[in-house]
Amino acid sequence: MPINLSKGQKVDLTKGNPGLTKIMVGLGWDVNAFDSGSAFDLDAAAFLVGANGKCPTERDFIFYGNLKHSTGAVEHMGDNLTGEGDGDDEQIMVDLAKVPANIERIAFTCTIYDAENRRQNFGQVSNAFIRIVDQATGQELIRYDLAEDFSIETAIVVGELYRHNGEWKFNAIGSGFQGGLAALCGHYGIDAE
Repeated sequence: MPINLSKGQKVDLTKGNPGLTKIMVGLGWDVNAFDSGSAFDLDAAAFLVGANGKCPTERDFIFYGNLKHSTGAVEHMGDNLTGEGDGDDEQIMVDLAKVPANIERIAFTCTIYDAENRRQNFGQVSNAFIRIVDQATGQELIRYDLAEDFSIETAIVVGELYRHNGEWKFNAIGSGFQGGLAALCGHYGIDAE
């Protein structure tokens, strides 16, 4: 039975699951009936950040344009352009044992591609969630359903894995940003072009 989190809640991931190293982070969403005239393309991404809260290099930003971290610690399983169907819309595989020592947190985000031109925002998205699954057993360990109503935001930091006393924990963040991917990149110290 997974632990269901609410915004701001933190939970141990590896302490109660000794030997857990390989996890799958699944993100999913539904688009409301409201039609903006364009398809919604939501994109999941992972920012690997150091002690200063910034990505040490641009290669520490894992997204549809850079699917795999050089260490193999984080791998995005590919862009889902429509988000149709049930279950995870995009998945990111994480091998905690391979995460470099200088990385303290892995933030999982979701943005709306070309949101400004398409006049779209997260107020038109519902049932968004993040879940963490043990790759070895397929068991869902943690689930966080975003209940917040984001009316103007085009980017969300959904949650993050972080190191604490040698163990990994998960923090349900659910914090929205205006300015889409560029705003997130700026927040994590990546130069968005």
